[in-house]
Amino acid sequence: MVEPTTSQYIQVRNSSIHGTGVYAAIDIPKGATIIEYVGKKLTKEESDEVYEKQYEQHQKDPSTDGAVYIFELNEKWDVDGNVSWNTARYINHSCQPNAETENTGKKILIQASRKIKQGEEITYNYGYDIHNFEDHPCKCGSKNCIGYIADEDLWPRLKRRVLVKKVKKKVGKILNGAILLRLSR
Repeated sequence: MVEPTTSQYIQVRNSSIHGTGVYAAIDIPKGATIIEYVGKKLTKEESDEVYEKQYEQHQKDPSTDGAVYIFELNEKWDVDGNVSWNTARYINHSCQPNAETENTGKKILIQASRKIKQGEEITYNYGYDIHNFEDHPCKCGSKNCIGYIADEDLWPRLKRRVLVKKVKKKVGKILNGAILLRLSR
């Protein structure tokens, strides 16, 4: 059995954001490499199969974790971090993160994007696409939380999609009410 990855900077414990989280064991300076994101190397084809299997399983049974821990490593390989030795998989998403990923093409590193104080939960933006945004609600609780786990560059488009959905829902309720009113006459 492979031992879990560790770092002088971290401790793992329960999180108010989601399940288990990673916290600063000591003050972490801006730019410091906190921990490496490790896992099984997969070809792109294998990666797609793992993703589809996990996604389908979660669609059939929402009580399953549904989390996918796959990171793109380079043009040929991805890393599936859903392994017992990958402590970095416990780092939660936040819309106001204090860390970021650095992909060297050979390694995926989690680095402090600002000074992180001892006891603070370490977070980064998972950078999800907004294709299935409703499948990924955000629970980070930050003051600028967008409500869904999504790449910050996509927030303007996501806000429009959420607004359009709300308007359509409201219009649908109004139209249904008008139809019911007309039928009741």
